[in-house]
Amino acid sequence: MLNDFKDFAVKGNVIDMAVGIIVGAAFTTVVKSLVDDLLMPPLGVILGNVDFSDKFVLLKDGTPAPPYVSVDAAKKAGATVLSYGQFINAVVSFLIVAFVLFLVVRWITKLRGQAPPPPTTKDCPFCLSTIALGAKRCPKCTSQLEAKAV
Repeated sequence: MLNDFKDFAVKGNVIDMAVGIIVGAAFTTVVKSLVDDLLMPPLGVILGNVDFSDKFVLLKDGTPAPPYVSVDAAKKAGATVLSYGQFINAVVSFLIVAFVLFLVVRWITKLRGQAPPPPTTKDCPFCLSTIALGAKRCPKCTSQLEAKAV
């Protein structure tokens, strides 16, 4: 059983997955910084000096009573808040991660040079039905097909 576990642990798939998780965690940190530090501040300025991270709806007052200047201040006062601004930041982060992953997968696919599989069928030149690539006679219209010169 120990040998089976060792075989499983040292297979390429497990190690590839571990590397992927580590790179993904580092990538998440970079994307979070991109969204919080580079994208959201200009977007906030364009929308009238709005800081999305501190946008919230007060559901229940805390002690001391409102107004609260930030989500953190409201939470420290024991208030119940709906932090929709942080959710907006998370959605923007997700969209950026998804788009970048799409670009990476597309780029890797191009690097691999995966050509489409060769055709296995062709069209009959007489009745235009689909026939096997090596057919010498069309099964639909029974026309004799010309052999291609090699």
